[in-house]
Amino acid sequence: MDMQICVIEVKPLGKYKIAVTFSDDVNGIYDLKHLASKGIFKYWDEGDNFFKVFINKENNSIAWNESLEIDTLNCYLKIRNIDFETFKSMNKTEKYAFG
Repeated sequence: MDMQICVIEVKPLGKYKIAVTFSDDVNGIYDLKHLASKGIFKYWDEGDNFFKVFINKENNSIAWNESLEIDTLNCYLKIRNIDFETFKSMNKTEKYAFG
């Protein structure tokens, strides 16, 4: 049986940091300053746009508007402090899916 992992809560903690909770009880702080002021992420620097983060219910992504989202799997891996290869090896015993 596959375990569907999804974001169940996201909160801004300050400029470029969000607190994220996943459905498997993994939670933590994701620092996004490495993306700040680059390309589409310049949107965060306008007013209080960074603090408008929400969960896009259509695709379960972490979003700020219809065109600015971040990858939830990458966020999950960073919070758990594991790489994708480790995550794949976990999938050999239990099936995880992101949605």
